[in-house]
Amino acid sequence: MAPLIALVTGTALARLAGLAGVGTLDGWHPALRVGLALMFVVTGVAHFAPPLRRDMIAMVPPTLPRPDLLVTATGVLELVGAAGLLVPATARWAAAGLALLMLAMFPANVSAARRGLTFGGRPATPLGRRTAEQVLFVGVALAISFGA
Repeated sequence: MAPLIALVTGTALARLAGLAGVGTLDGWHPALRVGLALMFVVTGVAHFAPPLRRDMIAMVPPTLPRPDLLVTATGVLELVGAAGLLVPATARWAAAGLALLMLAMFPANVSAARRGLTFGGRPATPLGRRTAEQVLFVGVALAISFGA
C-alpha cells in the first residue's frame, strides 16, 4: 500500500506545486515523474532497511540464486531509476527501464502471495490486488516513457 500512497501523494503534490507556479512541475507528465520517483525511493530504501530487507529476500522465488544479491541489485536500480526520472533528459529511459524492472520483479510478488509470506509483519498483498497495482505502476512508467 505504501508504494501506491507514495505515487498518488507525490503526483498530487507535484501537480499542485505546478499549479501554484513551479514551472518545472507545470503539467501532469512532470507530476507523474515526481510521484513515480517518490514511489521508487520508498520501495528502493525498503530493500536496505533491516526488517523489510529480510522479508524481501524471502519473497525471491526459491529457484533463483543469491536472493540477497538480487534484492540489493534491484534496490540500487530502483534508486538510480528514481533519480533518472527527475532529470528530464533521462526521464523517458529511466521510466522504460523501471517498467521492465517491475515486470522482472513481479514473480517475487506472485511467489510471496502464493507462499503466504508476510511483509513488514502483514500478509503479502493478495495477488489480485497486487496485479492491479502492478498494472497501474507499469502503466504510469509507460505513460512517462512514451508521453509528451
